Amino acid sequence: MRSFVHVHHVACLLLLVGGDGSEDASVRRPNFVLMMVDDLGIGDVGCYGNNTIRTPNIDRLAAEGVKLTQHIAAAPLCTPSRAAFMTGRYAIRSGMGSTGRVQVLLFLGGSGGLPPSETTFAKRLQQQGYTTGLVGKWHLGVNCERRGDHCHHPNQHGFSYFYGLPFTLFNDCVPGEGSDILADLQKSTPKLHRFSGHRTGNAGTAHRCFPGLFLQALVRRCGLLDISLRLLVVLFFINILATVLWWTPFKFIPTWNCILMRNQEVVEQPMVVETLPQRLLTEAQQFIKRNVDRPFLLFFSMAHIHTPLFRNPAFSGKSLHGLYGDNIEEVDWMIGKMTETVDSLGLANNTLMYFTSDHGGHLEDSNSRVGQQGGWNSIYRGGKAMGGWEGGIRVPAIFRWPGRLAPGRVVHEPTSLMDLYPTLKYLAGDTQPDRHLDGYDLMPLLEGKIERSEHEFMFHYCGIYLNAVRWHPPGSDSVFKVHFFTPNFSPPGAGGCYHTHVCQCFGKHVTHHDPPLVFDLFQDPSESRPLSPETEPRYSEILAQTAKAVERHRNTLAIRQPPHDATGVSNQMTWEKILWKPWLQPCCGTFPFCGCKEDPSHSV
Repeated sequence: MRSFVHVHHVACLLLLVGGDGSEDASVRRPNFVLMMVDDLGIGDVGCYGNNTIRTPNIDRLAAEGVKLTQHIAAAPLCTPSRAAFMTGRYAIRSGMGSTGRVQVLLFLGGSGGLPPSETTFAKRLQQQGYTTGLVGKWHLGVNCERRGDHCHHPNQHGFSYFYGLPFTLFNDCVPGEGSDILADLQKSTPKLHRFSGHRTGNAGTAHRCFPGLFLQALVRRCGLLDISLRLLVVLFFINILATVLWWTPFKFIPTWNCILMRNQEVVEQPMVVETLPQRLLTEAQQFIKRNVDRPFLLFFSMAHIHTPLFRNPAFSGKSLHGLYGDNIEEVDWMIGKMTETVDSLGLANNTLMYFTSDHGGHLEDSNSRVGQQGGWNSIYRGGKAMGGWEGGIRVPAIFRWPGRLAPGRVVHEPTSLMDLYPTLKYLAGDTQPDRHLDGYDLMPLLEGKIERSEHEFMFHYCGIYLNAVRWHPPGSDSVFKVHFFTPNFSPPGAGGCYHTHVCQCFGKHVTHHDPPLVFDLFQDPSESRPLSPETEPRYSEILAQTAKAVERHRNTLAIRQPPHDATGVSNQMTWEKILWKPWLQPCCGTFPFCGCKEDPSHSV
């Protein structure tokens, strides 16, 4: 009898500590399936007002969950927006805000990326015992000092499993689609814009050409920091060699940038774009199936609908909006498959599913062959890369959790992509101290326990420059937006920066406003009627309250002169860090002769 009691106690203890690798369903922590589309406009989705593109599966998520109508990206471009999403903090805090023309990472062989010192929601959940996976796009860097150190890699930022694009999907990845990267560099001046003493002022300049930067990196790499005048002639010829080494590799961009990785191994180089969507979907579904008996976090970061657009025969010609509409409807089908996977495994009631975009649609993206290739941002002004204009930062957001969130609920309060970090932390039971966060736990708002967002103020950046501020006064439905500067559209009066393809944040590319432009988004969501002291009784108060909020916000940043802020985080978006370095280039095979094809049988 005594031995039976002893065995019984041991069995109970094993169950309590999860000795069988699973958790009791009654106490199990929730799973998280986060689904992010790249460059999706809020007006592209049926439940947000589109009646010509079919999105029944996304609409079903909204009908079964909570839809947010004022969900805001912390930046209108991929790299800074995703950095803020991952960390719950404005991108400037992690050095991921641009100081110049190029505002995203351009090369896998660059040294910039999300600093190893940063903390992501995946890292926090991993510490709570979650199995964490990222399938799809990363675009936050790979290596720092040598090929294979993987200091910026998803595996180093809390994702125990990664399959997908460590970079992004660019036109360079598909023959005949042109080159996004060359277009960026050809339109750049030889001046490198750096941080000036004034945090929101015009950028200073440093006269260095691209080969000179390459040479500088090479010299540092070789430890030749103290060079006498006698070596000037040698350096002259080295600079010529650096120029050749710098420009020659552009013909290899599709091979070197357009790759697939499984964890830290390059499994396909260059990647086959035609089959990419199905492979990403399959990997995401398999991740869920592998972890059905344990708490998991999956971030399904889709390659759609960034250009080049996919040409899947199953969807080609099916929509009313050409290739772009076909791609949206394929996205909807993929979301349906993800929902079907969660439901068929009996996980729906214990899984928070989230659908969003990293920022608004790219208005300038079009060509003569397929027409418009960028998204529709509904009634909202502006789009991708246009600073604080609403069209570039207001994104769709749907949360679905049967049994926990009331179906069909709509929330009109200001919320942020940065809110995911504290929300996931709370639901995972993580109560450990954290660094300064800019997001708030969304659950009280989603569950209807509170009616007001905790975001009284929100700050909108264009690169490192504070572009606009949003104020939602207590006790008021109004949401005031104050613009300190706005991008100059080309031609004047147009809806975008068509001459440069992507709007810029400094110098002649913007117009500073004194006094600032002020809009009430509650009355004027399209930001078409600026307020004045004559039309808005609270005009002076709006400017005064905004100025105080900006000062408080800057105090939390505690920024010093670059390259380091007060926490020692270096600026990751300088030209020196962005530009290609051969010793950092991920490669399967022998560099520079990289090349491999994925073996489907190796899928985990």
